[in-house]
Amino acid sequence: MILEETYTLSNGVAIPKLGLGTWLINDKEVIQAVNDAVKLGYRHIDTAQAYGNENGVGEGIKACGLKREELFVTTKLAAEIKSYKEAVASIDQSLKTLRLDYIDLMIIHSPKPWAKFLEAEPYFEGNREAWKALEEAYQSGKLRSIGVSNFQKVDLDNILGSCSVKPMVNQVLAHISNTPKELIEYCQENGILVQAYSPFGHGELFKNEEIKRLADKYHVSVSQLAIRYCLQLDLLPLPKTTNPEHMKTNAEVDFVISQEDMEFLKNIKHIEHYGEHSKFPVYGKGK
Repeated sequence: MILEETYTLSNGVAIPKLGLGTWLINDKEVIQAVNDAVKLGYRHIDTAQAYGNENGVGEGIKACGLKREELFVTTKLAAEIKSYKEAVASIDQSLKTLRLDYIDLMIIHSPKPWAKFLEAEPYFEGNREAWKALEEAYQSGKLRSIGVSNFQKVDLDNILGSCSVKPMVNQVLAHISNTPKELIEYCQENGILVQAYSPFGHGELFKNEEIKRLADKYHVSVSQLAIRYCLQLDLLPLPKTTNPEHMKTNAEVDFVISQEDMEFLKNIKHIEHYGEHSKFPVYGKGK
C-alpha cells in the first residue's frame, strides 16, 4: 500500500511517498480535505504560504485525531521573499498560522518572485539569504527538513555552492509528457528528492487518447497511471483533490508499468497548453 511507503531524505527523515496537494483549495474547504485524506491513510499534506490555506490545514491537522508526529506537513516560503530578515519572520509566521511546533519540510516556492518569473534576473543573492534562514530554522529544530521548488540546475548550483545544509527536496512540474529528465537526474545525483506537482498536468492528461488506451491496458484510471509513472521514476507525486473518492483511487497504484510502456510515456508528445492554468508562470513559460 503506497500510503504506508516512504522515501528517506538525505538527512535520514522519512517522507511518505504520496502526498495530498492543496493548491487552489480554500482555507475553509481544506479542513475537510485534510480530514478526509487522513481517514483514508494519507500522512503527507502539502501547503504553501501563497495558497492562503495554512490556517485551514492547521485546523484540519488539529481536528483529524492523529498525533502530530504521525503526519508529515510541508509548506513553502513565498516566492517574493528574497531577504534573510523577511525569511526568518515568514518561517515563524507559518509556524504560527499552522499552529505547529515544527514543520516537517519547508521549501523556497520559486527562485524568482512570481511577477518576475519569466525575467532574466536570477535572484541568486536573495535565494542564498532565504536559504540561510531556512538552514538556521532547520538547525534550531523548527523545521525537520528543507528544500526548494521550481529550481533549475543553475538555481540549485547557487545554493549548493554556498550552503552548509544541502537542499533535501526540489518540487517541480513533472508528469507524463513533461518529465524534466536532466533536472531529475541532477537532483538525484546530489541526493535531492524530486517531488512532482501537477502529476495530471492539470487535467490535460485526461484528454489524451494514447494515455487513456495505456491506462485501459493496465485496467486503471489515467490518474492512477500518472501517479504510478511518477513513482517508478522515484518521484514523489502530490495530486490535488477535495474528493474522497479521488483520494482513494489515487492511492490504489499497486501495479507496475512495463519498461517499454515507461519509455513510451517518457517520450509522449509534450503538452503545449495547460488551458486556464497557462496564466500561471510555471505553466505558461515559453508560450
